[in-house]
Amino acid sequence: MSDTVKPKIEKTDAEWREQLTPEQYYILRQSGTERAFTGPFWNSKEKGIYSCAACGEDLFVSDTKFDSGCGWPSYFEPVKEDAVTEFRDTTHGMVRTEVRCSQCGGHLGHVFPDGPPPTGLRYCINGYSMHFTPVA
Repeated sequence: MSDTVKPKIEKTDAEWREQLTPEQYYILRQSGTERAFTGPFWNSKEKGIYSCAACGEDLFVSDTKFDSGCGWPSYFEPVKEDAVTEFRDTTHGMVRTEVRCSQCGGHLGHVFPDGPPPTGLRYCINGYSMHFTPVA
């Protein structure tokens, strides 16, 4: 985990507000979260690629998505090792591992050590932080 990784894409707060929907801005730029079972993709079973809603960086593929029952889209690994950056998160009286987009620094969600094989990880990701592109 790192606390010093600088995102590769930087914009002003005004530029992010103009580009993103209110839900996307709240999650990606203010480290918010959508309520469980309310955001997009939590129950999607389509084949495709999930990318960052802020910058378009590919984050996860549908082949790594699984139903964790938590109410958010869950994946057992990112599309590539450096697609996301992990940070120690001590907010809300808990110690968790926050996951951000490596390209723009947008908050995506958290990763937990209770996922399925082969990684044993559960990337619990806010649906509003992503776009989906179906593949045939």
